Amino acid sequence: MPSENVVLQGHLIESLILPRALDEIIELGAGFEIIDLDIGTRHEDTSYAKIKVTADSEDLLVRLIERLRQHGANPETVEDATIVEADRAGSFPPGFYSTTNLETEIRIDGGWRRVLQPEMDCGVVLEEGVARTVAMSDVRKGMPIVMAGLGIRVLPLEMPSAQDRQVFEFMTSTVSSEKPKTLLVDQVADQMRAAKAEGQRLLWVAGPAVVHTGSGPDVSALIRAGYVDAFFSGNGVAAHDIESNIYGTSLGVYMAQGLPAESGHEHHIRAINEVRRHGSFQAAIDAGVFDDGIVYHLIKHGADYLFGGSVRDDGPLPDVVTDMVEVQRRLREIIWGIGDKRPIGFCIVLGTMLHGIATGNCLPASVPLICVDINQATVTKLMDRGSWQSMGIITDIGLFISGLAERLAPEEIRQTDKEHQVREAGARTRR
Repeated sequence: MPSENVVLQGHLIESLILPRALDEIIELGAGFEIIDLDIGTRHEDTSYAKIKVTADSEDLLVRLIERLRQHGANPETVEDATIVEADRAGSFPPGFYSTTNLETEIRIDGGWRRVLQPEMDCGVVLEEGVARTVAMSDVRKGMPIVMAGLGIRVLPLEMPSAQDRQVFEFMTSTVSSEKPKTLLVDQVADQMRAAKAEGQRLLWVAGPAVVHTGSGPDVSALIRAGYVDAFFSGNGVAAHDIESNIYGTSLGVYMAQGLPAESGHEHHIRAINEVRRHGSFQAAIDAGVFDDGIVYHLIKHGADYLFGGSVRDDGPLPDVVTDMVEVQRRLREIIWGIGDKRPIGFCIVLGTMLHGIATGNCLPASVPLICVDINQATVTKLMDRGSWQSMGIITDIGLFISGLAERLAPEEIRQTDKEHQVREAGARTRR
């Protein structure tokens, strides 16, 4: 029977790499024999395993090796990677190597070369001696594409240092709504502070519930405090954020009283129409259409932002990108840095399955990813779709964001409260 030895190195037990690899072998109906196993005896020690895998056919063995690579298991036999030119634009040659979001290397002329910008569900192109991932939609005819085979190796995620281990183990343990929320908020706030201290950029991915729960002012405070370097969302977030700052409502419900406004169901479409009449967010701001909120502060403070459209969008707003391939390209530019900007070093997803999974698909596994949602299915789906680094928190996102703002932007919150008091006083005087 066709067989191959595969090697795993790293923290195989505590990170569950070894049992997951064995599960892959069994699920495909293949066989295995553990030839060598050396388990570390201390937390900082790594482990080593050599496993002989057997399959009924060469094709099944190739499929198995590709699946095992997702867990950092690499074949013992090595050879230079096979390169084939793409025979048409917009698709890979048959038998191409499908990437994971883990660090990857390919073997060229007897040496290993790192693949830049690791991302799942892409291919690898080798141009001018540089290997990088390439999306299917960006393939050009004649591109040199790496094929599946023995000239590829994947590096598993490294475990955190001993001092961070307790926090890591608590955050990545089984998703549960019963974890103490205050402690979780503290730990996420600490991670965000640490990322900023190291000069890393923070990406926020948000769904409309961020506005509906009344968290717009808290997110705005975090933008002003420098904890939002990039923001990815859809038409709905921008529309309801602008609605709330024109009419004081979200989905036609007053944010301050929680009561429906008369004809409030029209507010969002009227807000969209007004911005469209001006042609852009910036033009509407310059005209005084709105002077506060998430969109306003993203633009005022120079943060990167991307609003990706969908088939259900009203309008959409003029700054919303409706070409999905273009949305993917721009998201990758934000993640890997535009011009002299550094790549994203930390990501938080709040109340969105669609944009959260899209971001998880594009992020390398080395970037910490926090997913917060009241719905457990949203959290677990992101974690189950190959985003190995994803950490899930089940809670109300309004309370969670408020807690983050209190810890990271207290001065900005106090300033916001003062401004609201002045506005309310002015409104009462006018009445």
